[in-house]
Amino acid sequence: MRLRSHTRVGLVLLTTAALALVVPAPSALAQARPASGQQPPAAPAFTVEEARLDRAVPQEILRRSGFDTVAPGLARALDGARSYAAAERVVVRQGQRLWQRAVDRVQGRGPARGDLSRDDDRPLYWARLGMTRELRAWQPQFPLSDAARTRLLGALERASRGQDSMEFSGRDRHGRAVKRIVMTGFDPFTLDRDVRISNPSGATALALDGTVVTTADGPARIETAVFPVRWDDFAAGTVEQALRGPLSRADLFTTVSQGRVGRIDVERFNGAWRGGFGDNENLSRTGLVPVSDPASQPQWTTTSLPYGAILAAGTGRFPVYDNTSVTEVPAGATAPVVRPGGPTPGSAARAGGGGDYLSNEIAYRATLLRDRLGRDIPGGHVHTPVLEFGPGNTDPATGTVTDPQFVQNRLDIVAQIRSIIVVAAGA
Repeated sequence: MRLRSHTRVGLVLLTTAALALVVPAPSALAQARPASGQQPPAAPAFTVEEARLDRAVPQEILRRSGFDTVAPGLARALDGARSYAAAERVVVRQGQRLWQRAVDRVQGRGPARGDLSRDDDRPLYWARLGMTRELRAWQPQFPLSDAARTRLLGALERASRGQDSMEFSGRDRHGRAVKRIVMTGFDPFTLDRDVRISNPSGATALALDGTVVTTADGPARIETAVFPVRWDDFAAGTVEQALRGPLSRADLFTTVSQGRVGRIDVERFNGAWRGGFGDNENLSRTGLVPVSDPASQPQWTTTSLPYGAILAAGTGRFPVYDNTSVTEVPAGATAPVVRPGGPTPGSAARAGGGGDYLSNEIAYRATLLRDRLGRDIPGGHVHTPVLEFGPGNTDPATGTVTDPQFVQNRLDIVAQIRSIIVVAAGA
């Protein structure tokens, strides 16, 4: 997710009017049952993300993974809810089940329920959107305000992303001390360019959640979560809400996202700037990263990951770089310049090493949270290589949803990020 505003040649953004577009529901979900005595409800307005579900590729991914049963299951469970409290229990339970089902599938537990490779992160993404679409269309047998429905959607999002299940005991089953590691990934993005896209950071989160790794400094347990590619969720504090508790107890954290082709970057500096590239809702946001206490907001935060040890270790097939480059407006100047060696004193951020998109922003927010919590722990951002389809399968109009090289590339990226985390925890 490494994008900069000044390198987006050829990318087409929607007009301001189109950015606010929501798509009307298809007839299958518009047939929601009204409460007794009420007029049939108007068709709900789906989000841009939810509307993409009707394309052939998402439906194939859901069918070939067995996750096509998830959204109908939520609809049936909601039918039995007779109060807001009951509905909240349903969406949290169903969301947590989806997250655990996705983790179990990737980690090889239980049946695969389809021929799609088990390492795939996309079933989780599309199944979650099916659930939010069902919840948006649901007409309960009790009054439900728009604000209450929004709260239910938020609870479903958090539960189905692993954000409310990052728990650490600090001990293994033998009573030995275990290091605590937090790792985050992202949803697929740029889906209007190629709806087949998978995000290796999300796949890594599913592969590592709840696992115990052996490091040079002893065993460590990894807890993970996945975040949306949506500007407004970040402005609403989703990162801080999910990570405040885990980071207060963690021994190490790493936020991970997809970056450049053919390389891994440990991003040294994170900038307090949003560059405006369209998110998964086709919305654009530009300006200073909004935080809860802007009066004490720094322009830059810095990684505390042991990048020297990571670069020196043989972690996998992709070259690993200590990326120190940033884009800044120097103190007293008005025009942005690229600084290969990092920011200069008093400068204003325009792009961190990880760019000016949401990967830079999660790195900025997580490291700022580390500093505000007073935690002296290793933490920072790692960019994976771009996950590429195999030769002959690069055209989204004619290509298949998967191929052997695509799967192998994803497996190799996941394995190397795991190795990097092990090195960082042991250093």
